[in-house]
Parts: sequence; C-alpha cells; structure tokens
Amino acid sequence: MLFRPDLTRIYIQQFIEGMKVLVTGGAGYLGSILVPMLLKKGHDVTVYDTLRWGVNSLIHVANNSRLRIVKGDIKDRKHIADEISLQDAIIHLAAIVGYPACDANPDSALDTNISGTRNIAEFKSSNQILIYACTGSCYGAIDGNCTENTKLNPLTLYGKSKASGEEIIRSVGGISLRLATLFGLSTRMRLDLLVNDLTYKAFECKNIELYEGDFRRTFLHVRDAAEAFIFALENEQNMSGEAYNVGDENLNMTKYNVAQIIQKLIPDCSITQTYSTHDKDKRDYEVSYKKINDLGYRNKISIEEGIREMLRVFPFLSVGEPLQYCNI
Repeated sequence: MLFRPDLTRIYIQQFIEGMKVLVTGGAGYLGSILVPMLLKKGHDVTVYDTLRWGVNSLIHVANNSRLRIVKGDIKDRKHIADEISLQDAIIHLAAIVGYPACDANPDSALDTNISGTRNIAEFKSSNQILIYACTGSCYGAIDGNCTENTKLNPLTLYGKSKASGEEIIRSVGGISLRLATLFGLSTRMRLDLLVNDLTYKAFECKNIELYEGDFRRTFLHVRDAAEAFIFALENEQNMSGEAYNVGDENLNMTKYNVAQIIQKLIPDCSITQTYSTHDKDKRDYEVSYKKINDLGYRNKISIEEGIREMLRVFPFLSVGEPLQYCNI
C-alpha cells in the first residue's frame, strides 16, 4: 500500500481534534481556563477533581455536552485507573500547589504530588498522551540562565515533590511543562500568586510591602499556560519524554520590577522594601524558553495586561472562600 503523507496528516488532525481528554485538577486555577479551550477544540473532556473549592469555576461550560465532571482523588487507585482507561490523553494538573500549602501538610503533599502522580503514570497505556504540569520552582536558586539541562535544585517540599513527579512522568514518555509563576484572572481565582497578590495589596492597601525584592522570578499568564498544554497535545510526537520550560524571557524580572509595573498602573500606591522579613521560598533564577519557542510556542499576554484585567475586577471582589488568599 502506498504511503500518502497528505492523508496521514489529515488522519492525525482529525484525531487531535476529537480526542477524549482527562484533566486532573480541571476545576482549579489553571484547569478552569484550560477546559473551555479543550472543549472549543472539539475534544471530549473529563474533569477529575476533588472539588475542594466547589464546581463554580466550571459552571460557564456546564451546558457543553462534551464535558463530564467526576469528583475523585488521584490517590484513589481504582477510581483513577477506571477513568484513565477511557481516555486518549491525560493532562495532569492535580497537585498540592505552593510551598505554604505543602509545608502545612507535608504528608498530604507527598501523597498527592508523588504517589498520585505515580498512579497516573502506572495506569497510562503506551498509546495515551500524558502531559504534566511541573514548575520552575524545581530550579531553586541558580546563577545564570536555566535551560532544561540545568541540574534541578528545588529548595522547598513543593519543588522537590514536583521534581519527583516529573521524573515519574518522563519515565513513561510523558511531557513535562515547567511553568513560570502564573498570574492573571481565572474563574477559580487565586491571590496567593506573586503578581496577583501584589496587585491586590496595591489596590486594597495602596502599599506593597516587598521583601527580597532583588530575587529574580519569571512569569506566565494563566491563559498562556493553558495554551501551552494545547500546544503540547497537538505536538506530542515531537515532545514526548521531554521537559520544557514554559514562559517568556521578557518576563524574567525581579520582584521589585513587578512592583514597579504595578505602581505605574496604580500611581497612588507606594512600595516599601523591608529587610526584617524573609521569604521561605528562596527561588532566584532566570529561565531560557528557547526549547519550546523553537517548536513554535509563544506566549502573548504581558504582565501589564494581566494587571489591568485584574484591576477591572478587584473593586467588586470579596476575599474569602472559595477565593484563596495567602500572603506571599
């Protein structure tokens, strides 16, 4: 039989456009942005989530017949195995996220971020796509520019658990996306992320109390992060088994740089640098995004745009459950 590249491309495109996709943690900050994008692409999406923060983040897509919502925990081996068996692809977002949450309950963090991830890798079949949400926190404090070949040096339980999860995922051919620190609006809003936190403090208190302002971080809008998972899903053949930094080198900046951008948009806000408080998360690094950029991925949303969109909403925002607010 003759090989027809044109027909092969058509078949692959049809497969990509009509997949069954499991999104663990799909009701969360990132998941609730990603799920509508997957539905718009024509995929059948199963959200597998503990629903600890409720289901409101997905109400706007609940009328889509391609959406299933399953309440479950990735530590439940039989339940997650049954759901994985129905899928073409797994996007694994579920985790205890951030060093404060992990430090508050270390056993739960290890069980979820490592044991739960091991369950997913174990039950994945060889023909299923697996994409994992990792973090730049795995780099720790590094001199120079971090590439995917830089030795990981996580400084927190969160970073260590996510690095262990990445090793598990890559051992079965999965793709690991090492995300920069996220920011921006989501239907499951979080204010414990640096840009979101500083913006809210600037709006509400007219003051940003900043410590260790010279520490370097790198940032990524939550919608751009969601687009990266779509990109990985559609380019899996070129990306499987590898880790990719996801972000933008133009968004490598210090915490003080971020505060200055916020101050430009909230002119009556002051910045106070304090040296009596220290961040337990000592991350300090710059990151290269050349590897994923060379494949064609680009982020689109600047920190300024992300701050402006939050400022349209913050006057009407009530801080409390299910909205998460923690000081950075």
